[in-house]
Amino acid sequence: MTSDHAPLTRAELASLLTDAAHRVSGILTADYPTAASRSYLHPVLGALSAGPQVICELNDRLEGFVADDPLPTTPAGLFTLASYASALGWLTESLAELTASVDRICTRVGIPTEPPDPAFSAPASVEQGHDFSFSALELEAIRTAANAAGLAPDDYVEVLSESLLAASRITDACMEISGGLLEDATYVLDEVTDHVRLGDGPDSLPTLVRSLLARMETAK
Repeated sequence: MTSDHAPLTRAELASLLTDAAHRVSGILTADYPTAASRSYLHPVLGALSAGPQVICELNDRLEGFVADDPLPTTPAGLFTLASYASALGWLTESLAELTASVDRICTRVGIPTEPPDPAFSAPASVEQGHDFSFSALELEAIRTAANAAGLAPDDYVEVLSESLLAASRITDACMEISGGLLEDATYVLDEVTDHVRLGDGPDSLPTLVRSLLARMETAK
């Protein structure tokens, strides 16, 4: 399909990146009603429910961007495309990692078919705080939440910790992705001419591309 659309202006390109940044950061404020029996998943259910929709929206915008005729050919357009595609790929990978973490938690917990053995209703490590430091009120809240979830307090604390860790990871990813998009949007918009940095060195790449390359180097 062809179109007579002119290439997007730098303001339009910056708006594309800014809108994507806001959508990504919005994942972190999404909420999802959580039953008391699954309260240990509350930290991750908001992101888990909102993430796929955001990815679909960003993917649709990206397809529209590259489907236009002419395709992005200006330095600013190519720079924007690289930043946007990197953000989408990073977000998709991060959501897949979150989904895998939630799957592991659910597999570990299973679906309780009967109440936990009363003998394990107050394990020593939770009561005595071997690995954690809980107040009396916190201990009571843990026991109440664990009972509603059909878990021993020790097990509840462990799966909740895993959930909080997964939530922390998706939060860090979304913040870095959103921040990188905003930084690239500012760069594209502030350029006096269309000659944004496109060259052979790492400084010529969009923020998110450089961040991904740095992550790859660290992982080696």
